[in-house]
Amino acid sequence: MDSEFQKQHENVGAYDMIVHLRQLYQEQARHERFEISKALFQARLTEGSPVGPHVLKMIGNVEALGRLGFPLGQELAVDLVLQSLPSSYNQFIMNYNMNEHNKLLHELLNMLRTTEQDISKGMHVLMVQGTKKKGKSKNKDMLVYNMETKRLKSNDSNPTYL
Repeated sequence: MDSEFQKQHENVGAYDMIVHLRQLYQEQARHERFEISKALFQARLTEGSPVGPHVLKMIGNVEALGRLGFPLGQELAVDLVLQSLPSSYNQFIMNYNMNEHNKLLHELLNMLRTTEQDISKGMHVLMVQGTKKKGKSKNKDMLVYNMETKRLKSNDSNPTYL
């Protein structure tokens, strides 16, 4: 303890000392909690940026909130990370939610790094397009499917995955 604090609290009991110190630093802790939670809830990964540093920063913010006495549950922390990802990770998010993964944040980070490599390489996706074609036969309308394989590029927006 600083000598100035020692002099201030020389004739004060332990409980009163703790109450006084809490009053001094409580506002600072509240401000720190606000800034950390703001950064956490507003975090967004920009398209094309590396996922590793982004998720590590979010993990650090989650842990910092826990140290301040406001721990986030594991599921909420994972939801925040998934919501911060750009649209190129939509397929990963859908698979993660459908398979009901209950991963720790560091395991999620490893899964996202693998997905990032797949996205940067470009994935082959089966695109299905349905069209109605009128035929001369007795069948009224026939639905014809045109199936093709496309290589996704980073600038493709809202591809249909099957």
